[in-house]
Amino acid sequence: MSEKIKTLLEALPYIKKFFGSTFVIKYGGAAMEEESLKKEFARDVALLKYVGINPVIVHGGGPMIGRLLKDLQIPTKFVDGLRVTDEKTLEVVEMVLSGLINKEIVKNINDMGGRAIGLSGKDGRLLIAKRVEDKDIGLVGDIVKVNVDIIKDINKHGYIPVIAPLADGADGFAYNVNADTAAGRIAEALLAEKLILLTDVDGVLGNDGNLISILTKEEVNILLDKKTISGGMIPKVTCCLDALAAGVKETHIINGKIPHAILLEIFTDSGIGTKISGGRQ
Repeated sequence: MSEKIKTLLEALPYIKKFFGSTFVIKYGGAAMEEESLKKEFARDVALLKYVGINPVIVHGGGPMIGRLLKDLQIPTKFVDGLRVTDEKTLEVVEMVLSGLINKEIVKNINDMGGRAIGLSGKDGRLLIAKRVEDKDIGLVGDIVKVNVDIIKDINKHGYIPVIAPLADGADGFAYNVNADTAAGRIAEALLAEKLILLTDVDGVLGNDGNLISILTKEEVNILLDKKTISGGMIPKVTCCLDALAAGVKETHIINGKIPHAILLEIFTDSGIGTKISGGRQ
């Protein structure tokens, strides 16, 4: 019992500190695939809302999209981690993200006592994008504008926005947007307190393979130069650096396979992932 009391007391100053703040959470990886983790994520998000934090969820769905494309015998390939998207692929992407995954996340949060509303970035022109210019990857977009009033209105009325990363284009096309990128741009537009990226690894690892719990922007750039940070972690830390440069206060890369990962990272002194901020505190 004393350990439970200790944990509650440890969480209290963080709950007080973050009351009224906005957290943008990119939800993806195994946390979206395993049933038990789905329920725990939904419960944690509902709890954040109940203690006065405004969570904004941006979700991916790559594995399910890949499986359906394979079933439909639609070939798919990636360039620098981005799915090459033609019109047929975009139809599948939109069906999976907006029609299946988004609604399941909303239902799970509602079942856990929260009040969630599902959105595509195309709804109300929430997200406006332009075609990625430096790669020949089709209907893949970079976000150029976020209609933050929609998100703020949803939060103000006690609901949790759950956003599928699709966007309208000023050129009349719709665009598939990388979920990490979308979460980062939304966090920047909202000047969020935190951007939290759920992944399938513990966070940023050093050369010894051990987790690095806290990093500054300068330290991240050094690790990038030394190639200590490599592979799939590069776009995630780049997303964090961009968000910090645009005014987001803190960013986190955490392992969504750990039960209650968000709560453990946010409401405990030690955390469980990597926090990247503008400087040492």
